Amino acid sequence: MKIPVVRNILEVNDRVAEQNRALFDQNRVFVCNLMSSPGAGKTSLLERTIDHLKDRLRIGVIEGDITSNLDAERIVQKGVQAVQINTDGACHLDANMVWEAVSNIDLTSLDLMVIENVGNLVCPAEFKVGEDVKVMILSVTEGDDKPLKYPLMFQLSQALIINKIDLLPYVDCDMQKVRETALKLNPGITIFEVSCRTGEGLGTWYDWLQGKIESRA
Repeated sequence: MKIPVVRNILEVNDRVAEQNRALFDQNRVFVCNLMSSPGAGKTSLLERTIDHLKDRLRIGVIEGDITSNLDAERIVQKGVQAVQINTDGACHLDANMVWEAVSNIDLTSLDLMVIENVGNLVCPAEFKVGEDVKVMILSVTEGDDKPLKYPLMFQLSQALIINKIDLLPYVDCDMQKVRETALKLNPGITIFEVSCRTGEGLGTWYDWLQGKIESRA
């Protein structure tokens, strides 16, 4: 009796991700896959980043949410191109969703594309979408145990942004523990400590991102 073997869904996704990457490369667009749990501050960081860089870089955004277009509306108000993907229950974006969304964006007019993934610390890290870098946000309100509970996200990200540091006096979060654990999981990860509310620490993030884009150009 033959046992059917079902092709790994990640293999199919990876092939489409390669197509996405080729398209982005063809148009010289740098792509950042921004991931976090819900409420960590992805859209707030994105708004701040757009405000700081939009006079130097042409920026587009793909917004991923289970439902609604609230975040995309916030981004459009910043004067940049934005497309909303509603996953209708799926806990992450995949490469095919991004491929379809890109048809609504003029890539020739962009230098930077930010893909704001669905809020989730598990699935988004597993699915490539054609990005140059994966960047994750962890807010101090989530506690210092998340690197141990969700190691893959930390292992695969090139940068970790620890947000809401203005709340450190009011929450139980050991920043040194977060840094040490994250670096054990991924010695090459770059860590930023920021507050999207006050602006503290964001300058080093802007410089890192712009440096990545310029080094790829």
